Formats: sequence, C-alpha cells, structure tokens
Amino acid sequence: MGKSDSTEVLFTNQGEGQQSRSYLHNSAFMQLMAAKCKPRLERAVQSLFSENVLPFEVLHVADLGSSASNPTTFSVMATVIDTAKCKCKELGLQMPEFQFWFNDLPGSDFNTLFKGLSSFAVGERYTDVLCLVMGVPGSFYGRLFPKSSLHLVHSFYNVHWLSKVPLLRDEAESLLPLNKEKIYISTTSPPAVREAYLSQFQDDFSTFLKLRSQEMVPNGRIVLMLQGRQSADPTSKECCYQWEILAKALTEMVSQKVIDEEKLDSFDVPYYSPSKEEVKEVVDKEGSFATELLETFATELGDKNIWRSGKEIANSLRSFTESVISDHFGIEIIDKLYEKVTDILIQDLATQSDDEPIKNISLVVVLKRM
Repeated sequence: MGKSDSTEVLFTNQGEGQQSRSYLHNSAFMQLMAAKCKPRLERAVQSLFSENVLPFEVLHVADLGSSASNPTTFSVMATVIDTAKCKCKELGLQMPEFQFWFNDLPGSDFNTLFKGLSSFAVGERYTDVLCLVMGVPGSFYGRLFPKSSLHLVHSFYNVHWLSKVPLLRDEAESLLPLNKEKIYISTTSPPAVREAYLSQFQDDFSTFLKLRSQEMVPNGRIVLMLQGRQSADPTSKECCYQWEILAKALTEMVSQKVIDEEKLDSFDVPYYSPSKEEVKEVVDKEGSFATELLETFATELGDKNIWRSGKEIANSLRSFTESVISDHFGIEIIDKLYEKVTDILIQDLATQSDDEPIKNISLVVVLKRM
C-alpha cells in the first residue's frame, strides 16, 4: 500500500459463515481482551455520574471502528447500560436514554452489526431502557459528531491504524524505496523508516484527540484499547512479528515470480504500535485531555497444538489484512499467500523456545476531557 489515504481500502473481512475468513469468526482474542478492558470501561462510565457531567437525559456514546462484525461491540453496549443502571439505582437518579453512535469506515460490515442488534435486544434484560442506535460511516481522523455532544467515546483495536502510510522514499536517491522486502518497521529498516512511522502516528493521534475534544462535553471520557508495545524498540518482536511473517510470505512469492519485486517494495502497512511513553507524549502535547489510565497487557499467542495455533493466527491475520493486501497485489494471490503464512507460522511455532513465547501487547488508555 502506497502513501494514499488508507480509509479507502482498510476494513475487516465481512461475512457470517463459520468457514469464512471473516473477522466475526476470528475474534476470540478480541473477546478475551474486551473482558480484560471491561473494568476500565465500567469505571469510566461510573465517573460520568460522579463529576459535573450530570444531569443528562440522554447518554451519548460513540463506539469508533465498531461495525466490523465484532461481537465485542455488543458487550460494550451491555457494559455501558448495566453500569449506568447500577449508578442510577445507587444515586436515586432517573435512568437516562441511550444514544449509541456506531462508527466505521464505509467499506466495513455494517449489515452484520445491525442484524446482531436484534439479538441484543431480545429478552427482558433491557425492557426498561430506551436504547437508540445510529450508524456513522467515515474516518475518525475527520469530524464525525456535533460539537459538545458526546459523553463517552470508546474504540477497540483501531487507533493503531494510521490515516495513510508515511512516505518511505529516499529523496536523495531518485525516490527509491527505503524499506525493501519489508512491509513495516523491521530490524533491517533504516532509521528514516522508524522516524517516518512515529511522525505519522504522532500527527494522526494528535488529530484524533483534537477532533474528539471538539465533539465531547467537559469531563467526558475516552476509553481506548490498541496494539502497542512494552519495549522502547519499535522493531521488537512483540510488535512486528505478524508483519515479519507476512513479509516473508510475500518475499517467497516474489522469488517464485508470482509477485513483482517492485510491487512488494512499494507496499507498506498503515499501522503503528506505540509505546506508553509515545502515547502520553502526544496526549500531553495536544492538551485537551488528562491521562487517567495508561497500562499494557501482554498475552501469549498460540498453544501446544502447533498446527491449530498456526491456522488460528493466520486466519486472524487474514481477517484484518486481506483488504489492504488484495487492493495492492490483487485478489488472485490471496489464498496462496495466506497458505504460505500458515506454513511459516507452523514452522516458526515448532522451533519457538518456551522461554520466548510469541506475545501480543495491548495498550489501554483512559482520557478525561479537560
């Protein structure tokens, strides 16, 4: 993917079939992380009742990047409603109405999301709650909501996606690619690649915060979970592993003449895994929010069943990378590519030391609108 706007082609795989490569059926890890994040979301909702945000008749909640057939969307709704019900009962307040705004890019799977809402509403659990839902297609790197309208903003595994790929060309060498045979930052990438990715993240995250500050009421909360890293090194395995595997598979296809070398050298992913320090630096510099929580979770990937783990990790990777891969390289290489990814993962897992398991690092960020 070149330096063009990523919002045109960045979306997760659609579909509801059990055998599909859809995000819906490859989201077990996401549901696990949503459970870990739930107490932080509950505290954020509770804080709205304990500060000068009340009274409100309607609680406005925006879930950014929510329409990707992801069952965690409904767990977010349930958490917000259940927590609000408990606080209203505790404080003797009238239950507010709920307005949920579901946002994602136009190419995402809104249909599956809205079909799932009917199941969410079944039963007696929420018969006493008026819950309204609206879809909001568009990039969260642009304005989405009216000024001072939102009480709570939630985004789950989305803010690590950049608005575009940074320019990775050597201007002194006739714009030759800087990141040959790689698709993200790696140990072989020159420092200019790392600097370009960090700069793009800083610009994008600052824009994200500035826009949300315009849309939120004072003392409103943002709750984010995103891919991150614990290491200060942006080339560490904990944040680059999946992209190294994908790059290796693409390189093998170049050697087999299935993909042109120039095609690979012109492709990089619009993605960045920040450290806690990098996130806090942007928040402090932008100035609209105070950081209430900033922590990391480390989760080991795979298990002792190497073949099953390799397939699961490959399917998960495919579910959120296929759109950008097929846009750049063509849909005809997709099945063969992810078969190679699976084979490489199985081989790698077979030689993996028990002392060095593959880890996924997640960042949880809770911000308060100043």
